[in-house]
Amino acid sequence: QVQLVESGGGLVQAGGSLRVSCAASGSVWNIAVMGWYRQAPGKQRELVATITRGGTTNYADSVKDRFTISRDNAKNTAFLQMTSLKPEDTAVYYCYAQTQVRAYWGQGAQVTVSS
Repeated sequence: QVQLVESGGGLVQAGGSLRVSCAASGSVWNIAVMGWYRQAPGKQRELVATITRGGTTNYADSVKDRFTISRDNAKNTAFLQMTSLKPEDTAVYYCYAQTQVRAYWGQGAQVTVSS
């Protein structure tokens, strides 16, 4: 089992920056990929960014060049640095961790960008 605890997020004006963190515990040696999805009101959950244990990253087109995902394997923690935020980035951001068996989800962190 893997447990994920998110922190960060909050309210920021358009153009501002925020960071969310995701700390994993439990069977962390099984985690191959960590990342974030987000879900805005009335919309489906969508991929934001992922990072493998080896550091390979993948981003949604809508956040490329604005968001940066990183991972500290020693601390079993992933980070999502968000810059140049837009109102359309407003959503609940869910951390996730993928093992060979299943995916695990964090509790979600609210990110609200005001115009």
